[in-house]
Amino acid sequence: MDNQTPVIVGVGQVLHRIADLDDVVEPIELMRRACRLAESDTGVSLLEKVQSVRVIRGMWTYDNPAAWLASEFGCASAETVGTLFGGNYNQVLMSDTALQIQSGERDLVLLMGAEVGYSSAKARKAGGEIAMRSTPKTDYDQVYGSTQKPEHHDYEVARGIRAAIHAYPMYDNAIRYSKGETIPEHLERVSGLWSRFSQVASRNPNAWIQTPVSARDIRTPSASNRPVSFPYTKLMNSNNAVDMGAALIVCSVAKAKALGIDESRWVYPLAGVDGHDHFSASVRDNFYSSPGIRFIAERLFELTDMSADEIDLVDLYSCFPAAVQVAASEYGFDESRDLTVTGGLTFGGGPLNNYVMHSIARTVELLREHPEQTALVTANGGNLYKHAHGVYSGRPADRPFARDNVQTRIDALPSRKVLPDHLGDVDVESYTVIYGADGPAVGHLACLTADGDRVWANVMDQDVLAAMPQEEFCGRKVRLAGEAEPQFLG
Repeated sequence: MDNQTPVIVGVGQVLHRIADLDDVVEPIELMRRACRLAESDTGVSLLEKVQSVRVIRGMWTYDNPAAWLASEFGCASAETVGTLFGGNYNQVLMSDTALQIQSGERDLVLLMGAEVGYSSAKARKAGGEIAMRSTPKTDYDQVYGSTQKPEHHDYEVARGIRAAIHAYPMYDNAIRYSKGETIPEHLERVSGLWSRFSQVASRNPNAWIQTPVSARDIRTPSASNRPVSFPYTKLMNSNNAVDMGAALIVCSVAKAKALGIDESRWVYPLAGVDGHDHFSASVRDNFYSSPGIRFIAERLFELTDMSADEIDLVDLYSCFPAAVQVAASEYGFDESRDLTVTGGLTFGGGPLNNYVMHSIARTVELLREHPEQTALVTANGGNLYKHAHGVYSGRPADRPFARDNVQTRIDALPSRKVLPDHLGDVDVESYTVIYGADGPAVGHLACLTADGDRVWANVMDQDVLAAMPQEEFCGRKVRLAGEAEPQFLG
């Protein structure tokens, strides 16, 4: 084993369940606590020796939390690194960190992030907000991500499709139609998948929701499980109302030996591959597949000489059931196996961009228990858009850590033309119903013209909105006439 081989040697996770607003802890304090736990996890004192402090961007107001933390830990001269928004950056940072350690650029790196969505929601309900301290008004030495692009095409935004809860249910309904399932069959399968995620969360000591939930309770609307966007109830959505922080410590084998970290703590990143699907659902070929994930899977298996059957632990990014189903299909994983190590963003907890920090931390814990096993962690940013995946093992590989990107292959794929509007007959490709406080509020249709161009349309008719969750609308013909209500032809 080469002395520059990268190893994860420390992990720390923090859950802070506040009793009231007097018990609030701000995000940077959760980061500090998670870092101290990660240091304790190594069995040695080392934070003052860290060369680079790397923070995942969160919903907070700090200028440079990495600089503040470096000062706290006695490594004030350490490099400071930040990211833009995106759930993919945890794995991107991990992959680049491993590569830099292997090349000798760094030998001891600290990664962390935190969110206080639960406290923030309570504060807003009380008419206030969480107070956050000032941090050094300095720039990061490096920021991952050049520009913060919008998550939706302009033509989507024009129809009110502005959030993940509007897009992902359209993917799920397209998945159902592509499989030839009925609506009840689909709801039973997807709620069963999510119930199995809740079972995993019940075994995860750092999961936010540790009580298993039945498939029936997940798919059935109730006072505590309102419909959000067909086919999703609240219990099928990412749970962002969590106060969670996590940290990882990564170093070279040589540094781990010099520090005296027991080899039983070491977990090995084997490979990391990235790629972004075509921007926005509007221009992709369909809503039930991901060429980006497929190409990443192929490349990861090439780099590690593995197959899907040889991956023991899996954590597929799980903001919504559609994301898991698409990734499982592209990798060739059976949905009946465990596809999460945390319980996912619904039950494990969804601290926005920092979720994957927790999935890597949990993966490390499990690989220490079974060092002979291997693991896959997938990260996603945007609407099934920015992908970064990594393979890990409890044992060193017989080859160096491998880093790659499949963007050239993805960019070579054709994209659909999207129209701002259309007059004439089209086929419904997918749809969803968005619910408000008083019931169904609007239906969104994704339609294909005879030429294969995509166009979006909205439904406001209450009778049609009531029928859409009960009857299959995918594949139906509809006549669009400007701002007039779409007319269904069959």
